[in-house]
Amino acid sequence: MSNQDPHQVQELSYDHHDPPAFIEWLRNTLHNPPDLTIHSLVVSPDIPCYIVFLETLTDKNKIEKELLSFLTEKVSLEDNDSPEIRQNILQKRMPFSSIACTTDLKLCVDSLLKGTCLVILSGSPEIIMVRVSQSSHRDVSEPLTESTVRGPQLGFTEELSSNLSLLRKRIKNVHLHIEGVVVGTETENHIALLFLDNLASDEVVEEFRRRLHAVKGDSVLDSAYVEEWIQDRTFSPFSTLLSTERPDIVTAHLLEGGVAVLVDGSPIALVGPITLFQFFIAPEDYYQRADIATLLRWVRILSFMLSIFVPALYVAVVSYHQELLPTSLLISIAGQREGVPFPAFVEATIMMITFEVLREAGLRMPRIAGQAISIVGALVLGQAAVTAGLVSTAMVIVVAITAISNFVAPSYSFGITQRLLQFFYLMMAGSMGLFGVLCGVLFTIVHLASIKSFNVPYLSPVAPAVISDWKDVLVRVPRPWMKSYPQTNQPKKGRRFS
Repeated sequence: MSNQDPHQVQELSYDHHDPPAFIEWLRNTLHNPPDLTIHSLVVSPDIPCYIVFLETLTDKNKIEKELLSFLTEKVSLEDNDSPEIRQNILQKRMPFSSIACTTDLKLCVDSLLKGTCLVILSGSPEIIMVRVSQSSHRDVSEPLTESTVRGPQLGFTEELSSNLSLLRKRIKNVHLHIEGVVVGTETENHIALLFLDNLASDEVVEEFRRRLHAVKGDSVLDSAYVEEWIQDRTFSPFSTLLSTERPDIVTAHLLEGGVAVLVDGSPIALVGPITLFQFFIAPEDYYQRADIATLLRWVRILSFMLSIFVPALYVAVVSYHQELLPTSLLISIAGQREGVPFPAFVEATIMMITFEVLREAGLRMPRIAGQAISIVGALVLGQAAVTAGLVSTAMVIVVAITAISNFVAPSYSFGITQRLLQFFYLMMAGSMGLFGVLCGVLFTIVHLASIKSFNVPYLSPVAPAVISDWKDVLVRVPRPWMKSYPQTNQPKKGRRFS
């Protein structure tokens, strides 16, 4: 066997008459890594056996205490047994649940790289593969970016099997389909596509499946890699997929006919189809009474409006439409801006960029120092800027209201969307005043109306209007009134209960 790329050896087969040659080929193919471990032993009666595994990917204690102990002490083969019978006996008596046999060299190499131990019995026609991969991942903990006061406090981890387990525990249903896809020519990452076949639309599922199989590239290290391949719009501030690390959110969308995508190595799941109004919905809305949930939803919508319009309206009114202000307020603002050397638009841009820098610094700094730096930096810089006469007090208040309103967004990705819209409307207001803000609003509405998320209109159920779905848009009606499934996702069922 020559030294070849393991992805190019499908045509070679295992020569059971010369196991040492196969082991030497493995060394060369893997470039003789330091974690490649090979044990040679003798199985009764005097049958050479080889154990091959990568120490960094396998559970060494399990191999030594269970596999080696079994082969050396607890198994005895007969002299008159054929190699096929010996292998069959060995395979059936091994104290492991995940065992397979193969002669495919590529499969052997791929299995080694995934934490499998190879058992090579001299003279046996096939190689036995035993799954003994080690479990090295962080424990399930509270979500870091989507915290709630009431409700489950569990979040996804980087382990795909653990994430699937969290969803299995919530959906104990035979209709839950989990399809596996392998992407990345170098990393060969596993992706799971989840949906309920009795609820999810066949067209939506097929569209998800088609886009996932079209994912190309040498590596997929996070769900964000997949999102860029399967999203509907590349150049748009509005995401057409919901990213979340909460199992309860994924479960809720699956139970409404949605589809989820989980990526091995990423704690963030992707959910679709999604509409604009679902970004204002927090999981806590369904763990509170309907009236409280409705109030909180209105607060989020109001915060969204404040975050994108307050800086633009301030710049437009101060720069172009002073006559709209009451005389006393106009005199107060004029007095504050008397010594400011910059126009209102430049002043607002500087302050907002400064706050974005502080926010980014707070995220990248160590957790202990990050929060202190962002808070102290904002206070010190704001006060110093006002004292130095670089900005007005009113501008500091405007930026503070905008920043606080930004943090109300339930989804971190939607918070970034709000920040992009802030600068867009600020530029429109600085160039054309309120007319520019109005043009920006019209452009945004037209853009939103043109977006679809897996063939579902982004402004559903408002445009096009689906009256039955309005029970969970601007308001959240009591649960007994939600008798029908949301028709936006085109589920196969119409009613939850009669």
